[in-house]
Amino acid sequence: MEISPDARMGLVELSVSDLDRSLAYWQDAIGLRVLSRENGTAELGAETPLVRFVEEPGARPAHGFTGLFHVALLVPDRPSLGSFLAHAVRERIPLTGLSDHVVSEAIYLRDPDYHGIEVYADRPREQWEGQVAQRMTTIPLDTDSLLAEAGDGEFGGLPEGTKVGHVHLCVRDVDETIGFYGDRLGLGLTAHLGDQAAFLSAGGYHHHLAGNTWETRGAEPAPEGTARLRRFTIVLPDEAEVARVAEQVGGTEVRDPSGNALVLEAA
Repeated sequence: MEISPDARMGLVELSVSDLDRSLAYWQDAIGLRVLSRENGTAELGAETPLVRFVEEPGARPAHGFTGLFHVALLVPDRPSLGSFLAHAVRERIPLTGLSDHVVSEAIYLRDPDYHGIEVYADRPREQWEGQVAQRMTTIPLDTDSLLAEAGDGEFGGLPEGTKVGHVHLCVRDVDETIGFYGDRLGLGLTAHLGDQAAFLSAGGYHHHLAGNTWETRGAEPAPEGTARLRRFTIVLPDEAEVARVAEQVGGTEVRDPSGNALVLEAA
């Protein structure tokens, strides 16, 4: 049974090796604000919490294990993305990618613990809805056009309305990922790249969740002592929908076949 079309992504929790260093990066480079901090944990967001950090001193990057490929922060519009790009250029913030996916435009980075980050803006939904598999691709981003939208103001951080648009996972097997998130959780499959990657969503969005095996086919989950994805959240419209979906997947806090921890909660 399909998940509610109003399902959306919620808080993403990551372990980090040095909380002060992570907070400095996510504030200064990414533009989120610290909303709370206590006992080695902190939550950041634009207006509501989007990411939570849990400090594990000395944790090493979790390369080669299943877990997070990137957390994707969706800004409200193209000028907001242009403003972020202008900030990155002005401050010489290292980027790992600049991509036009046709359904969206995206800027990619990695934080000091090697956690992948995407900051992106959607293209108008009428341009791609129902055609994600045919239209979604990766071509060079038109940075000149994007920067022209930025305006002349100083970057004041990611704007209100920024949210976790999707979570992209490193998984061990694509078919079992589709089986869990599609057949059991009830997300719809929007694009499928054979045994390499799959993209799934609620309500016809291009993707709320993706999984790829590009570097992790058959891999084990990231162990303690690594800077890793601890859990991510899917927010459902009410407690009744949480109970229904939880019955399908075996609880409100479960692990997918690759060991990634998922939490279901009500809005």
